[in-house]
Amino acid sequence: MTTTAADKGVGPLLRAWREQRRVSQLELALRADSSARHISFIETGRSRPSEEMVLRLAEHLDVPVRERNALLLAAGYAPRYSQTPLDDPALDSVRAGMERLIQGYEPYPALVLDAMYNVLAANRGILMLLDGIPESLLEPPLNAMRLTLHPEGMAPRIRNLGEWRGHLLAQMERQIALHRSKPLRELYEEVAAYPVPDAGSGEPLEEAPYFALPMLIEHEGRVLSFISSISTFNTPMDVTVAELAIETFLPADPATVKYLQSLVS
Repeated sequence: MTTTAADKGVGPLLRAWREQRRVSQLELALRADSSARHISFIETGRSRPSEEMVLRLAEHLDVPVRERNALLLAAGYAPRYSQTPLDDPALDSVRAGMERLIQGYEPYPALVLDAMYNVLAANRGILMLLDGIPESLLEPPLNAMRLTLHPEGMAPRIRNLGEWRGHLLAQMERQIALHRSKPLRELYEEVAAYPVPDAGSGEPLEEAPYFALPMLIEHEGRVLSFISSISTFNTPMDVTVAELAIETFLPADPATVKYLQSLVS
């Protein structure tokens, strides 16, 4: 999709992002300190935007960093944002910081994901939840969505699978809308087609004053309750860093806290 639009110049790309964000030309012009006429000329190819204007429009349209490079290339400029492999020495401090963070979160589960939900790092709390999953699902690259929703993965042990599955699929839909990624769309279609195990498909949530949807998962004869939080980097200047996410699982009830603390006492 991006390649086809890029072949026609930056205008169709910017128009597609603007329409996807449901922003009018006038509203975008006001945000970017420009005019609706100029925005129209850019989108139709009658005017070539400056590099600064491309980046300004991308910022106001919340275009992902990877796609900002595509906009710059389509406009005839060099990419602004590097894409450094995570194992590159230049990212040693980022990688070490994330590893310290998820290890320091133990005994609670935490992991690092990329834009495709591949697991780049995980602590012992996550490994505990993967008990009993067949080796075929644990071969690298580990994928958090497959591990969670596959009928041979965690899904049969998730007591509120219907609600949790709906939450994960909705999260993926939001990411697809943001990034317009074909591989992510293919992953979504794969995991959405998994059959739902009977064991976790229909049990309602227990009546409790939850402040966020918990994942209720069976583990060694007990039910553990977690809510998840996802953190990303502010103002990233590298595509790899922009697409990293740290997901942490906070115990949602006293019984889960007590059990996890007992593992380290």
